[in-house]
Amino acid sequence: MAWIPLSSHHFLILNLLHLFRRRMGLRRRPTSAAAIAGASDHHEAPEPRASDALPLPLSWTNGFFLGVFFLSTYYLYCRWRYKSQNSIPLHFLAFYELAGVIGLVASIIYLLGFFGIDFVQTFINKHENYDEDQRFILEENRSIHCSLPPKPISRPKIDVDLPLEDEEIVNRVVSGEIASYSLESKLGDCFRAAKIRREAIQRQTGKSLEGLPLEGFDYGSILGQCCELPVGYVQIPVGVVGPLLLNGCEYSVPMATTEGCLVASTNRGCKAIYASGGADCVLFRDGMTRAPVVRFSTAKRATDLKAFLEDPLNFDTISVVFNKPSRFARLQSVTCVIAGKNLYIRFCSSTGDAMGMNMISKCVQNVLDFLRNDFPDMDVIGISGNFCSDKKPAAINWIKGRGKSVVCEATISGDVVSKVLKTTVPALIELNTLKNLAGSAVAGSLGGFNAHAANIVSAIFIATGQDPAQNIESSHCITMVEGVNGGKDLHISVTMPCIEVGTIGGGTQLASQSACLNLLGVKGANQESPGSNSQLLARIISGAVLAGELSLLSALSAGHLVKSHMKYNRSSRDVTKLAS
Repeated sequence: MAWIPLSSHHFLILNLLHLFRRRMGLRRRPTSAAAIAGASDHHEAPEPRASDALPLPLSWTNGFFLGVFFLSTYYLYCRWRYKSQNSIPLHFLAFYELAGVIGLVASIIYLLGFFGIDFVQTFINKHENYDEDQRFILEENRSIHCSLPPKPISRPKIDVDLPLEDEEIVNRVVSGEIASYSLESKLGDCFRAAKIRREAIQRQTGKSLEGLPLEGFDYGSILGQCCELPVGYVQIPVGVVGPLLLNGCEYSVPMATTEGCLVASTNRGCKAIYASGGADCVLFRDGMTRAPVVRFSTAKRATDLKAFLEDPLNFDTISVVFNKPSRFARLQSVTCVIAGKNLYIRFCSSTGDAMGMNMISKCVQNVLDFLRNDFPDMDVIGISGNFCSDKKPAAINWIKGRGKSVVCEATISGDVVSKVLKTTVPALIELNTLKNLAGSAVAGSLGGFNAHAANIVSAIFIATGQDPAQNIESSHCITMVEGVNGGKDLHISVTMPCIEVGTIGGGTQLASQSACLNLLGVKGANQESPGSNSQLLARIISGAVLAGELSLLSALSAGHLVKSHMKYNRSSRDVTKLAS
C-alpha cells in the first residue's frame, strides 16, 4: 500500500472531523448523573429544542453543512492556487467559484451557530450556576470521601427577631449557599441585605455586634461607590471650631474626632487668630499626579521614550491625548525617572473640584495607549509605580507637591499670646525651633516638621468625606515661628504642599459629609469656576492647622498639655451602658 503525503489543509480537515465526532458524542450524553436518574425515574418528555424545526434530522443537517464546508474550502483553495500560478485576477469569479463562496459562507454561519451557541450560553450562565455547581460538587465529595458526617461547630446562638424568609436566607448565607456579597443584587433592598449579612456574621463568629448601629443609615447611597459588604456604621462625634477668620471671611469648621481636647484646642487657636485680625492663605499650586511604570528590553529604549516625553515639541500632542477623556483634566507637566530598563512617568494635571485620582488614571491610560503606536515594545507594568506617590510619605511630594499646595500665615499680637494662649513669644519661638525643626530633623522626619497637623487634617477629612488614607501626604507640613515688631508679636505660618481634597465624588456625596461641606460653603462642584470649591477647602484646612499648631505649641510651652488631657481626654464612664 502506498502512503499519500498530507498537506496542512488535509490535517485541518482531519482535526475538524475529530472535533465533530467529539461534539456529537458530547451532545448525546446526559449532562449529569442526576439527569440520568431523573430521566429513568420520572420518564419526563424531553423539552422542545430549536433543532426540532429542521426539515431533516439534526445529524443529516450537520453532515450536509459539514460536507459543504469541506468541499467549498477545498475547491476554492484549488482555484486560488491555479489562478495564482497562471496570473489570473482573483476577483473574476466563475459561476462555480461564486457558488463555492456562497456555500462556504453559509456553512460557516451554520457551523458557528452549531458549535458556538452552547459555548456562549455556558460562558454567560457560568456565574449564575456557580453556586449550584459548587454545592453539587461539595455534596458529591462528601458522599464519596466522608465515612462519618463532620461534627458541627458549636457557636453561641445570638437571638434576633427575623421574618421566616430572612431566617432562611441567613441560614443559606451561613452554609455558603448564598454569597454574602450578592445579597444586595438578589434582594434588591440594601438595608435588608445589611441586616441579613450582619446576623450571618454574628452566627458564624459567635460574636455580638450589638453596639454597632444598623438603622438610620441610607445603605443605598454607598452601594457601588463607598463601601462593600456593609453591616452597620460607626458613629464619630463631630465638633465645630470657629469662627476661623481666613482671608477676610469667617468659617465654622467641622471636625470628626474621638480625641478629647482636639476640638477645644483648635478652637482656642481660632480665637487667638480672630483676635489678631485673622490669617491669610495663598494657594500656589494645584495638580494631582499619577505615575505609571513601563519596561523595555533595553535601557536605551527607555531613554528614547524619556526623551520623547520631555521634548517640549511633543507636549502639546501629549496634552491633547491626555485631556481627551475628561472635561476637567488639563495636563500640566510630565516628569520621567529611569531605573535600569524601567521608566517612571509622573503626569501632573488639574482635576477641577474632584480629588481626581480616578480621573487622572483614565487620562494616563489614554496616553499609554497612544504611546504604543510609536513604542510597541513598551510593557506597562502598572498604572501606578509609586512615583506618584499616593498614600505614602515621599520626598517627591514634599518637594514638588501633590494636590493643593498652600501656605497660611498670621501675626499674633503679644497681648493675645499672653491673655489667650497663656504663654510668651520667646517661649513659642524656642519650642518650635527645638521641637518642630531640630527634633523632627533628629528623628529623620519626612514632611513632619510640625506639632500635630495630622490631627486636624484627619478630623476634617473624616467630617467632609475625604479619603482618610491620604492624610499621610496631606499632613506634610512645616511650621515656622518667629518674632516680629521687635519681638513683641509672633508670626506663625504653616506650609502644606500636598493637601489632596475634593468636593465631589466618593464620600463627599453621603448625607452627613455633604452637610459638613455645606457648612463650609464648598458643597459640590463650582459651576462658574471649576476647582474653586476644592481649593477653598484646602485653604480652610490649612487655616485650621495653623490654629491647631498655635494652640498646641502654647500648651506645651506653658506646661498645660498633660493637665488639660487629664481633664478632658479621660473618662471613667462606660459609654456602652449609657447608650443602652
